[in-house]
Amino acid sequence: MSDVIDELAAQWRACRHLLVLTGAGLSTESGIPDVRSATTGQIRQSGCADALSLRFFQQDPAAFWSAFRTLFPFGTTGSASPDAGHRLLAQLAATDKTVTVVTQNIDGLHQRAGSPHVIEAHGSVERLVCPACLCRDHDATCQVQPVPHCHCCGEVLKPDVVLHGEPVEAMDAALAALAEADCLWVMGSSLEAGPVNQLPALARHWRMPSALVNLQPTALDSRFDLCLHRPIGEVCAKFRQILGFDSD
Repeated sequence: MSDVIDELAAQWRACRHLLVLTGAGLSTESGIPDVRSATTGQIRQSGCADALSLRFFQQDPAAFWSAFRTLFPFGTTGSASPDAGHRLLAQLAATDKTVTVVTQNIDGLHQRAGSPHVIEAHGSVERLVCPACLCRDHDATCQVQPVPHCHCCGEVLKPDVVLHGEPVEAMDAALAALAEADCLWVMGSSLEAGPVNQLPALARHWRMPSALVNLQPTALDSRFDLCLHRPIGEVCAKFRQILGFDSD
C-alpha cells in the first residue's frame, strides 16, 4: 500500500488544481451508513428504496418524510462530525493549490470540515425547498416538523436533495470543474450512480492523472492510474505522514 500512497502523493505534488469526487464511503467513518451499498446498505435493509423517489414524495408526503428521516436521521440531529477524509481534503485546500470537491453525499460534512469549494451533486439534507414556489428560506424549526410546510405558500417542503426521477442539475458545474482541473481523485464511491460516474472516463480521455481510493473494487477501476482498496482513514493517515502534515 505504501508504494501506491507514494504515487498518490506524487500526483498531489505535481498538480495545481485537484478535483475530488467523493461518495458515501467517505462519510461512513463519521457514523453515516452507506445507504446504497449492495450488501449492507440501509436502503436494502429497510425496504425504503421507493421512498427516495419523487413519485413517492408526491403521492404520500407523510410516508415519504417518515421513511426519509429513518434513512437520514443526521439531518435533524446534527450529530455527525467530519472524519479523517473530510479533514484531509480541507487541509489540502488550505495549501497554495486549488481543491474542488464534487460530492455525492448530502450530509454537508465537507463544508463543516472547512473545504471552501464544494459542489453538492445530490443536494444537502440540511436544506429544504418548496417544489411549488422554490422558496429555500426555511429555518431549523421546519426540519423537526413531522411534515414540514412552506411558510411562503403552504405546500409540503421537500429535502433539497436529488430524488429518484429528478435531474442532477449540478452536473454542469461538475463538468466545468473537471475541465479546469489537472488531476482527479475519487474517494469512497462505488461509481454506480450517474451521471457523475462519467467523470473518470472524461479524465482518462483528457489524459488527466487519476486515482481511486475505495474500500471495495469498482467496475471502473481500469479507468484510473492508481487504485487503492483500503479504509479511507488508514489511507489518509499514511498520506499525511508522507507529506509531513500534522497528525489528525
